[in-house]
Amino acid sequence: MESPAAPATPLTQQFEPGTAARRPPATRHRRGILRFPAIRQLVRFTGVGILCTLTSLALYALLRPWLGSQPANAAALIVTSVMNTALNRRLTFKIAGPAKAGRDHLSGLVVIVIALVITGGSLGVLHWVNPDATLSDELWTTTLSGFLATAVRFALLRHWIFRRARHR
Repeated sequence: MESPAAPATPLTQQFEPGTAARRPPATRHRRGILRFPAIRQLVRFTGVGILCTLTSLALYALLRPWLGSQPANAAALIVTSVMNTALNRRLTFKIAGPAKAGRDHLSGLVVIVIALVITGGSLGVLHWVNPDATLSDELWTTTLSGFLATAVRFALLRHWIFRRARHR
């Protein structure tokens, strides 16, 4: 008697010539809103963003007493942007391996400059409006302006830096 786990003839010989073997699809078929690659990427991007935002706020609060608001913002943003690019490359856009990693990080520098202009500009406006702003005021300002910088970052990562992986 044959075991169902081990058929007597190999799978390639069980089918008649000219008929194709049925295989599971190469990609998963998702239902609902997760069937759209942009939505899946946005969910993963949000997780990376939360981690990087918390890290950036902690670095800013740690460096602010010694460096001042603008240098602390720049240092925190640069450190977390490098981390963010690496994490988004691997987790959000599913790009593994060293191929084009250097180019991706160099392109990420442009995104860092844009984010610095947005968050640094917002800190400049805060101190122009309220010269005696507290650390809490600065953290709220960088967080809120960071939302705009994040939207710009996602668009640039998806459509420019990692466009080769837009549909993953």
